[in-house]
Amino acid sequence: MLIGTKSGAPEKDRQASVSAAEVMGRVVPHDQALTRSEPTTKAGMASCIGSDMSIVGNIECKGPAQVFGRIEGEVRASDLQISDGAQVEGSVIAQNVTVCGRFKGTIRADRVKLQNGGAVEGDIFHRTLSIDENSQFEGSSRRVENPTDPSSSVDAKDPQKGPQKKDMAPAPLPSIEAELMDAPKH
Repeated sequence: MLIGTKSGAPEKDRQASVSAAEVMGRVVPHDQALTRSEPTTKAGMASCIGSDMSIVGNIECKGPAQVFGRIEGEVRASDLQISDGAQVEGSVIAQNVTVCGRFKGTIRADRVKLQNGGAVEGDIFHRTLSIDENSQFEGSSRRVENPTDPSSSVDAKDPQKGPQKKDMAPAPLPSIEAELMDAPKH
């Protein structure tokens, strides 16, 4: 049975129209949200992106956050855990980042941990980096003093503004037939 509200909309419909901002504001007890080795905030709570959620856009969290779902965009948090099964594509700026799921993009954090089979494809700017033996990392890593400050993270690939290798035409390969025809006959 559906129960009506003051607006006349059924209760079930009203709950289905919960905004992303309301979901983002929901919190999970800290011991369930982040690994016990992560620091806690004053409230001891972490924001959570559920496994059934997919977000395209930028997310800014004042405290710790844990991702179970999929995010495409920029994520800012004090501490971020990308859990097993989660996927994040874009950029992350945080003090501490733990990757147990999949990440593609750029991470800027003081401490970065790849653990429990986590995978990162991209660039990591960090003060400390640890990678468990069953985790994967494909990309570049650079130790910098202030990794969360984008201006201190100079492009690790090519600091010069000259043409990139991918912009230059490849040199033609010598033809085997031409070499055989030009060879002296015996």
